[in-house]
Amino acid sequence: MATSKHVLLLALGLTLAQPAWALFGVGELNTRLQALQQRVDAIDARLAKVEAAVQDKQQMLDLMREIDTLKAELARLRGQADVQAHQLDTLGKRQNDLYADLDQRVGDLAKAAQAAPVPPPDAAQAAGDPALESRTYEAALKLFRDANYPAAIAGFGDFLKAYPSSTLAANAQYWIGYAYFAQKDYKASLAHQQKLLVTYPASNKVPDALFNIAASQLALNETAAGRKTLEEIVAKHPGTQAATLAARRLTELK
Repeated sequence: MATSKHVLLLALGLTLAQPAWALFGVGELNTRLQALQQRVDAIDARLAKVEAAVQDKQQMLDLMREIDTLKAELARLRGQADVQAHQLDTLGKRQNDLYADLDQRVGDLAKAAQAAPVPPPDAAQAAGDPALESRTYEAALKLFRDANYPAAIAGFGDFLKAYPSSTLAANAQYWIGYAYFAQKDYKASLAHQQKLLVTYPASNKVPDALFNIAASQLALNETAAGRKTLEEIVAKHPGTQAATLAARRLTELK
């Protein structure tokens, strides 16, 4: 009888203890579930970062393509501005020549007996005809705009031989370097833009030539040299379009 009582008490104890075991199992399950949820949240966060990075990279690629398009348009507009500036300069010179000629004629009439005959223009003066000079430059520039880069290089080279002292000489040298860059001949582009810096150090094309030099250096994987050239543009030519582009490129390199 005593044994039965003990068995009954033991069974009752086990029955009462069962909810405690069950409660312990649920608590452990909740803990594991929370840990699992934390891992899922962490993976979601990493996935979101990866997706954001991929999106940023695509946006960067789109931005670079847009920049390349804008550069081409800018080159075209600069070419037009070069021609118009030269035409304006030529017009001003012609007007000054007209006034000078008028003064000379008045002086000749006042001193008819002492006036010396005006010599005819020689071959050098004929070669320096402003209208022909402008047409020669514009023809080479049109070849560049049409992406006929070898012909444009030859055209600008002929222009420099015929008009080495032209106000457009530095521009012609710049477009030669740019044409080589467009053909991905970065070493030739680098050499011709450096020639511009040496031959025409006071030209307003210097900042653009430096930017083209930096682009060529980066294309040749000369990153340190390219970065240094970009920094030089920003420091020495603030306020120019080249400085704006250089600052943006430096940001991309970081």
